[in-house]
Amino acid sequence: MEQGWDPDVKKYFRKVMYSFTYGLLWLASCTTAGIYYRLAYRNGRPFVYTVLFYAGLILSLALLLRWLYRTWRNQ
Repeated sequence: MEQGWDPDVKKYFRKVMYSFTYGLLWLASCTTAGIYYRLAYRNGRPFVYTVLFYAGLILSLALLLRWLYRTWRNQ
């Protein structure tokens, strides 16, 4: 048992850190794919790439929100 740490506080802090980390990871990966690899813009590419990018963006956001909901539901 660690000195000075309440198990509930440690569990809550871990939830906060995981939520923050996964949110930033999602944001960084979407930004990188959209801007650096130019998937968010058409720029002479077939329109299907842009549509697939945004569909994947919405799907991954839905999965992230589902994970956040399940994580914070069980307080």
